[in-house]
Amino acid sequence: MSNPSPSALLEQVLPLFNTPTLADLGPMGRESTLPVQTLTAGLDRIFEDSSLDHGSRNLIRSLLLLWHDHLDESHSLSQNIDGPDGSFVHGIMHRREPDYGNAAYWFRRVGTHGAFDEIARRVKLLLHSLDPDLERTLLPGGRWDPYAFIEACRLAASQSDSQTDLLRQVQRIETEVLLERFVGE
Repeated sequence: MSNPSPSALLEQVLPLFNTPTLADLGPMGRESTLPVQTLTAGLDRIFEDSSLDHGSRNLIRSLLLLWHDHLDESHSLSQNIDGPDGSFVHGIMHRREPDYGNAAYWFRRVGTHGAFDEIARRVKLLLHSLDPDLERTLLPGGRWDPYAFIEACRLAASQSDSQTDLLRQVQRIETEVLLERFVGE
């Protein structure tokens, strides 16, 4: 097989991302996730014919490990990836841990990320008619605010309501946009 295009590569990676249930905002595991070994083997097969560089592969691997509730394994990778992308995944991991102060630290290292505009666009589509107040909180001035999301997750940690479900959907959007970006879409 020749080097797949970014869209073909994304088609191969997405089945590993599409879980029957959404990831928890915190560290709670789900029964519907893949074990580390299965996830790693699947990614190794996908990356075999890919021209993705080592850094992009580790970003995808770390992000999917995190999505499948393997926080420690994700952390081991993300803390060794320099730059805004690695800091972004590292920040998500600490938000889920939950260590909200450390998450904010890593998002300060992210700065203004190229994924923020697409995250904002998709979150607006999700929340505009469902929860305009949450939309205004997460998208002040129409822009993605990762700190507002950290705070919303902190507040939702002790609750189980429709807003928590929406926040889990927002987290899925955030992860999906990053995954698309790391694959090269």
